[in-house]
Amino acid sequence: MPCFSKNEEALTVKLVSMFPKQNPSIHSIIILLNSTTGAIEALLDGGVITLMRTAAASAVALKHLTVPEKCKILCIIGAGGQALSHFNAFKHVRNFTEVRVWNRTAANTQKFAKETGAIPYDNAEEAVKNADVVVTATGATTAVLCGDWLKPGAFVCSVGAPMETARELDDAVMHQSTVVVDSYDGAQTESGDIILSKAKISAEIGEVISGKATLQPNKFFLFKSLGMAVYDAVTAKHVYTKYTTSSKPGS
Repeated sequence: MPCFSKNEEALTVKLVSMFPKQNPSIHSIIILLNSTTGAIEALLDGGVITLMRTAAASAVALKHLTVPEKCKILCIIGAGGQALSHFNAFKHVRNFTEVRVWNRTAANTQKFAKETGAIPYDNAEEAVKNADVVVTATGATTAVLCGDWLKPGAFVCSVGAPMETARELDDAVMHQSTVVVDSYDGAQTESGDIILSKAKISAEIGEVISGKATLQPNKFFLFKSLGMAVYDAVTAKHVYTKYTTSSKPGS
């Protein structure tokens, strides 16, 4: 995943391996290059950067696609790194009065709950019931969230199933949502949720932020995140700059 962000002077290449049957299934490293000379400046843990930038992008979508007074109950489906990063990022955007968690492995549900103070559930449908915001951050290949479980007006943030053959959401979620994505190209070629359901994409999140897109309300709002190389580039540059600045004497 090569990328150059001119505005941030961030030049990177991200190398990724994906072995779905292994745990962890994804490994990556980001090479940060000097945008003027091409010299290698740093090697960064791609996993950490990916967790940071994915949750940050989701938090931006949460900010622009919801209103504070209607975000009281957060439900997280999944209990891995993305689930934790979203839990931490979302706290900076909305003041939830209750956080719930469900994972298909009960021990992981309990571990996440202990670390975060979230309420553990042993049933996904019960966890989702009446939740205002639902995050699906799983390695699932078949749907783990059903539209029949969601309350009208719920906001769904889906960051898993980054393959054209995988699903996190059933057709009821997809067909009854106003669907916003990070990238048209990515969503139409990499998202099994969108490809297999043939759901209509309403806008990119950038179009929403800039005011270019006017969204038509539906039963639910959905932000489907696939990630983009520019997120990695800008985040890596930001981390590197903060590290080198703080490492200077007197900083």
